[in-house]
Amino acid sequence: MFGRLGAPEIILILVVIILLFGAKKLPDMARSLGKSARILKSEAKAMKEEGSNSATPAGPPNNGEQPPAQRTIQAAPGDVTSSRPVSEPTDTTKR
Repeated sequence: MFGRLGAPEIILILVVIILLFGAKKLPDMARSLGKSARILKSEAKAMKEEGSNSATPAGPPNNGEQPPAQRTIQAAPGDVTSSRPVSEPTDTTKR
């Protein structure tokens, strides 16, 4: 029953959406959705890089001599307003 959506049904759904939200709010909603998607993508990439960096240490172990540097995660390239510093987690286990 609901498996096949043709052109008339899709047009009707779009008209209902425009009537509910208004034509002025739709571009703002789309912009917000795009920004959220960019933030999610950059956070997922940062987590993936963090996981690969912690799995294979590149240098000698940190013996507490120097705290790890902070890095900045940006929501989108060039978007300075939503960037924030992030402190790296420290390994508290003793070997």
